[in-house]
Amino acid sequence: MSTDAMTALRADRDALLELCAGLTDAGWKADSGCPGWSVRDVVTHLGTLFTKVVAPSSLPDTTGLSTERAQDVYVEARRSWPTERIVADYAQAGEQASAALAVLAREGAREMDLGDLGTYPAARLPCAFVFDHFVHIRYDLFGPRGPLTGPPPPADALRLGPTLDWIEAALPQQNRTAVAELVGSVDFVVEGPVRRTIRLGTGGRTARVVADAEDFVRWITGRAGPDAPGVACFGDPRQQPVLRGLRVW
Repeated sequence: MSTDAMTALRADRDALLELCAGLTDAGWKADSGCPGWSVRDVVTHLGTLFTKVVAPSSLPDTTGLSTERAQDVYVEARRSWPTERIVADYAQAGEQASAALAVLAREGAREMDLGDLGTYPAARLPCAFVFDHFVHIRYDLFGPRGPLTGPPPPADALRLGPTLDWIEAALPQQNRTAVAELVGSVDFVVEGPVRRTIRLGTGGRTARVVADAEDFVRWITGRAGPDAPGVACFGDPRQQPVLRGLRVW
């Protein structure tokens, strides 16, 4: 799994650098699908994720802030940087972080506390980076939410597999209140190139959510509405409000 995640991360890093090389000044400044962030800000964010691995002390101190708020602080701190520096930093930090992540992946079951993101085996950490790249590139940079046109990078089994691995591990940890409100358990039946069933909750199954892998990723990350047409919910209607509030980041 970790080897596949590293290969997927390399593929999306290369794809993003290729996209960056073709962007105009207007393209960099265009609003992304992330509220308040431009295309440039999204690329900056992905770069700071790598910096957090290889040079965390170079980032602003965000002690006491949520992970989501910390990302805003990191992006704001680099808004004065020239675009060329943003891209160069992403490329260099990405190369260095990928090497470090490959080492972490070999540490297997060693637990890593990521604060409000949850606690995960070290081997799972590369999947978080694949997840971030997969979602931001395809759903925040490209249309319909983002400004970029044309086909996005592939949403194939190589990239979807680690993305779903992260979602499966993060879903119960990042939704503890919702899980406590569930009546029994819910099965998420993911179809497409990487079929799997993800169970949330305990006890007998009282509801089932069926979706294509991409539709599921969009839905669970809030990139699609709670009643997204590609996501079908069956079973106990009492589960519906809880299911609509689930999120993974």
